[in-house]
Amino acid sequence: MMENFQATLNKGPAVNTNRPVKMKGENVSVHYGAKQALFGVSLDVMENQVTALIGPSGCGKSTFLRCLNRMNDTVSSAKVTGNITLDGDDIYDPSIDVVELRARVGMVFQKPNPFPKSIFENVSYGPRIHGLAKSKSDLEEIVITSLRRAGLYEEVKDRLDEAGTGLSGGQQQRLCIARAIAVSPEVILMDEPCSALDPIATAKVEELIDELKQNYTIVIVTHSMQQAARVSQVTAMFHLGNIAEVGPTEKMFQNPDDKRTQDYITGRFG
Repeated sequence: MMENFQATLNKGPAVNTNRPVKMKGENVSVHYGAKQALFGVSLDVMENQVTALIGPSGCGKSTFLRCLNRMNDTVSSAKVTGNITLDGDDIYDPSIDVVELRARVGMVFQKPNPFPKSIFENVSYGPRIHGLAKSKSDLEEIVITSLRRAGLYEEVKDRLDEAGTGLSGGQQQRLCIARAIAVSPEVILMDEPCSALDPIATAKVEELIDELKQNYTIVIVTHSMQQAARVSQVTAMFHLGNIAEVGPTEKMFQNPDDKRTQDYITGRFG
């Protein structure tokens, strides 16, 4: 099975450790009430690269992802300790505006979740509430640019007033990506963004991820080993709330250092 990844591995630029660190997690632990989900996890997220978080269900990868834009704040029983920085600034500092943080660190969820509004209003909502558009024409430009970047504009340009919920699943997910990038984020978090999509829609989203990394830093949680191999430059293997191993994706899939990584990739557990 390891050989199958040779053809799948991302052909983009190899991991470049000289890139600036965009986000850094140091000794991050998370408790949900009495249950501990993460145990002192540390991970550097490099700028303008795709970092994939892999590992079996319940290993803590989505929990860690949600720490990066403080989505765990919405869970009353969650307690996060350790340190997470964005461009060197502590995102858990009491002076940090969480709404502003989530504009800088956007999120795309597992199931497409467009607002029950028009396609145009789905994308324009964020820029409008954040005051990013000075005029109606500014707002239109942001919406069109975001839809273009999400690879969706040509498919919906004649029906921007129609409901976003009327689109296909794959189109809805790209609409959610357009909505995320409309507020000019620096980081995009993706929690299994293709798990509800068919193979053709998945391929379109993966192509989009490859294009978006030119302008955004991306962290993706995925259960698909092939997807991690195709889209990411760095892969972190989570196991039982810890990081077993992290490194360049090509090395992780072809010659991992940790036996747990090899066993997971080859399907011996998971």
